[in-house]
Amino acid sequence: MATQSFNQFPSYPEMIYEALDELNQEGGANKSSITKYIETKYGDLNEDLSKMLPLHLDNMKQTGDLIFLKNNYMKPGPDVPAKRGRGRPPKPKAPLPPGAVESVESAPPKPRGRPRKDPNAPPTSKKPKPAPVPGGPNSTDLGSTTGRPRGRPRKVRPQPAHDDDDDVEES
Repeated sequence: MATQSFNQFPSYPEMIYEALDELNQEGGANKSSITKYIETKYGDLNEDLSKMLPLHLDNMKQTGDLIFLKNNYMKPGPDVPAKRGRGRPPKPKAPLPPGAVESVESAPPKPRGRPRKDPNAPPTSKKPKPAPVPGGPNSTDLGSTTGRPRGRPRKVRPQPAHDDDDDVEES
């Protein structure tokens, strides 16, 4: 018989499974009830439990050992609904009997995205670019036909208003 010390606790996954079995709630058990059960059974595990329990719960959830549904953890079983979502294959479809008419629902789904190019199609001709006009908008010469510089115009300071009603300039 193997010798074990009495102070040694079981592993976290074993404690979690034991807590789920003992709590035996219909919809599973949430993290706080699992924590309370482990604290009452094994005593206060200090900060170790508060740090390690969420880590092990997440690990077990990702590996599929636990199912997280409606904020509760439960063991996977036949009574637990299968999770369908990202990364999970769709449900298998029953094959149609011969001679049955395919409906819209049983037809294969439309492909998504841009359709692929037809390899048998003739190549499309590219539109020829017009020759650049000298002095035009795309020309490389520095002269401009309009005489107006490119870009945003400079900010102009407003002229101070005169108090005189006379339109005579003073020199």
